[in-house]
Amino acid sequence: MPEGHTVHRVANLFSELFLGRALEAESPQGRFSAGATLLSGAILVTSQAVGKQLFLGFDNDAVLRVHLGIYGAWDVTTLAGNSARAGSAAASSLGAPRSTRQRIAESDSLSDPDEPFPPAPRGQVRLRLETPDAVADLRGPTACEVLTPEQAQQVRERLGPDPLVNTGVRGEREFVRRVGATKRAIGLVLMDQSVVSGIGNVYRAEILFRHGLDPHRPAAALDTDTARALWKDWTQLLKRGVRTGVMMTRDDLTAAQQASALRSSANRYFVYKREGRPCRACGTAVLLEMMAARKLYYCPSCQTS
Repeated sequence: MPEGHTVHRVANLFSELFLGRALEAESPQGRFSAGATLLSGAILVTSQAVGKQLFLGFDNDAVLRVHLGIYGAWDVTTLAGNSARAGSAAASSLGAPRSTRQRIAESDSLSDPDEPFPPAPRGQVRLRLETPDAVADLRGPTACEVLTPEQAQQVRERLGPDPLVNTGVRGEREFVRRVGATKRAIGLVLMDQSVVSGIGNVYRAEILFRHGLDPHRPAAALDTDTARALWKDWTQLLKRGVRTGVMMTRDDLTAAQQASALRSSANRYFVYKREGRPCRACGTAVLLEMMAARKLYYCPSCQTS
């Protein structure tokens, strides 16, 4: 599932490509035809991510809310032919990982130079947003709907703080308050988007490891300093993810190892998807269990606090 850094990258990319421009909208799949009609011809005036949700505001007071969920992705193509893997610096597909077409030509483009622009929709495209020089295709989202500004604000208010939206002391205090208000396991709480926005399975496992926390410990049992440390760590990891396009959670790598990890996910994580393999810190086998129907990875020796 795309986590918070990917959706922030989508919001930033849409600001660069579409902000202040009238967008043509259509639903090649047909499932979002009514919504596309409401958006088509309107000017994009805001592009904001809050956690895993994207809010695009238009000058006709329509707000497009998109939640990519597990399988959703935006595929973006420009007339200049810019393209790359999902989540990378010049991403053409942001969201769930998708295979890329072979890059051809000296421009290192995924586009066929003989193919007219915009390219024909490929696969089940729920929504296409288009200008004369850029097109964004949405596939497989969990949610895609047009809201009023008031409805969009109601959705935002149900979400927990996002470090890139709720900056400064206020966001930290709200996070600490929400964590301390529940006795549920901290492993569940960090995945609860009403407590904190943007953390998914990867960041959940890695943040807990980085702080030596037992995933089963009641959230309310954490002291204030620990809760603050979690917020600060999430802030830094999220910023790093937005900057690099990948979830890099290890701080124990040399410069060469870090460069390699940015290219391949095998060495980016301490515990995520490392079940049965030695913990990178103590050598104990990393455990895998199911917590609320999601896979949880942790080290039983390092994570005892």
